[in-house]
Order: sequence, then structure tokens, then C-alpha cells
Amino acid sequence: MAVFSRNVISSSLVAVVFCLMLSFTEAKDHLVGGKTDSWKVPSSESNSLNSWAEKSRFLIGDSLVWKYDGKTDSVLEVIKRDYVACNTSSPIAVHNDGNTKIVLDHSGAYYFISGAKGHCEQGQKLIVVTLSEKHMRRFFMGAPAPSPVEFEGPAIAPTSNAVTLKASLVVALGVLIGFLF
Repeated sequence: MAVFSRNVISSSLVAVVFCLMLSFTEAKDHLVGGKTDSWKVPSSESNSLNSWAEKSRFLIGDSLVWKYDGKTDSVLEVIKRDYVACNTSSPIAVHNDGNTKIVLDHSGAYYFISGAKGHCEQGQKLIVVTLSEKHMRRFFMGAPAPSPVEFEGPAIAPTSNAVTLKASLVVALGVLIGFLF
């Protein structure tokens, strides 16, 4: 009977650990700014979308989702030079449907500005840095976040949850190994 219980517990723990690992690799939709009315001129520097982006981790396969009034504004994906200069004349892509979803399909920096006249100059713009596979491995293994020097974008703030999560996974793995042997 003890062998049966041990096998059931071991199988259950394997399933839990497997599900946890899958949840870390699952692509996520990120609502830009964390709420539906965030694509607007910020009221202050600390209220900018770049402040929000610096606190988030973006992985290849994740999506950015904007909710805004498509009749009065748009989302322009631009190159770095146009981002800095707020140049709306030659965007990589124009989105004006009010419900824009962009898949982050490569690592590195993405630059977005508002298409509404004068909004970019007032701070309605966003840089998102998507981690490369190399940096994803370091992140999930508990290494420090990549240096801002490695990207042409904002620094990525480390999160305390990563350390707690790593410790929890190590404990779960240790318990699993203990049950198996």
C-alpha cells in the first residue's frame, strides 16, 4: 500500500512541476499600461508607459495589446531614430483600429509612438524590450537581469518574485526527487 501511495504522490508532483514549467513558457498578452485607457499623453514622467514597461518582462511570443479610440489616435511602430524625433512620416506599421495586438516575434527593442499630432512630443510613446533566448535562460535560472548596455532601450528592473519562484521550484524538485528515491 505504501508503494501505491508513493507512486501516486510522485506522479502528482511530476504533474505539478510540469504544469509550473509550462506556465513559464506560455506566451502572454500584455495590456499596454496595465489598463484600457493607458494609450494617452501621460500626466507625469512617472506615469509614462516606459515606467510600466521597465517593470515588466517581455518574452518572444508575447503580445502587446492596446485599447484606445481609433478615431482620434493610432499606434505607430517606428525605428529608434523616429522614436527619439517623434517622426510619424515613415512608420514600420500603422495601427488605428482601437484594439491593436502586436506579437513580439524577435528579441530586442520595439519602439511605438502615437500617431495623433503632438502626442508623441508630450510623452505618448513606448519602448518594449523582448528578452532573447539567452537572456530568458538566465532569467529562469535566477541570473541577474540583462544590463541596459546590452539593449537599446530602458533598463529591465529585476523582480523579487523571480527569486521566490526559483526557490519554490528548487524545493518542489527536491521533494519530488526525495519521493522518487
